[in-house]
Amino acid sequence: MRRRHLLAGLASVGALGGAGVVATGGVPDALGDGDEPEAVDPVTLATVEAPGSRDGEVTLPAADRPTFVDFFGTWCPPCAEQMPDLAAAHDRIGDEVLFVSVTTEDVGGAVSESDVADWWREHDGDWLVAADVSAELAARLNVGGYPSARAVDATGRVRWSTSGTHTTEEFVDGIERALDR
Repeated sequence: MRRRHLLAGLASVGALGGAGVVATGGVPDALGDGDEPEAVDPVTLATVEAPGSRDGEVTLPAADRPTFVDFFGTWCPPCAEQMPDLAAAHDRIGDEVLFVSVTTEDVGGAVSESDVADWWREHDGDWLVAADVSAELAARLNVGGYPSARAVDATGRVRWSTSGTHTTEEFVDGIERALDR
């Protein structure tokens, strides 16, 4: 009887552990799966003329520099709700990384650049904003929902990946994972 209970207990632990791997998308760092994340191939995006931003281009992730990318949509209420926390995180740690917010909306098509700039101004954005119209960067960074954020180290490897709204502290802690400290 004890052997059956032991086997049932071990099977339960295995099932729960497997569910944890599925739920988190990988083995927890503490268990050390030994695999280093793959470097993300950079993508060049058009930037939007808006407060703190400029008209031009940006390549993400940046070569030889940690990069923080926030994915948002002007149609997304949680994206607007977290703007104050993003602004506070930018104020605290934005000088240590390339800090960029990216929309996958059809900027220049269904959504005008001035609509994005107006949304940006209304929500007190004051850092670089870019358009990933083809969603190529979003696909490379496995973005599945909005808002989402990625902190990428100077070698192009994702060190923090999250979806949903976050506090300033959570953003800063996530970004610090991508810094050489």
